[in-house]
Amino acid sequence: MKLGIEIGAFGPDNREVLTEWVRHADRLGVDLAFSAEAWWSDAFTPLAWLADKTERIRLATGIVQVTARTPAMTAMSALTLHDLTDGRFVLGLGASGPQVV
Repeated sequence: MKLGIEIGAFGPDNREVLTEWVRHADRLGVDLAFSAEAWWSDAFTPLAWLADKTERIRLATGIVQVTARTPAMTAMSALTLHDLTDGRFVLGLGASGPQVV
């Protein structure tokens, strides 16, 4: 069985708490931490922040909406995070909903 956590809305008021949440999960052996894309944030940037602060936990988008950026931009962001995380990045793609699109 694999265990994952959701990071939640990542902002200046809770950045340190969420960072500690993911670091604690990393130390406990949790497999994945998911960053959502919604009204408040893109999914990639919080994972880039966390890449430097974690060691083994896989960092995943859950999900990146395909209508928000070009396929080339999505690929570039995913490849950059792959490199920043030493291969721990997981790309989740989806259509999202009409309100967000």
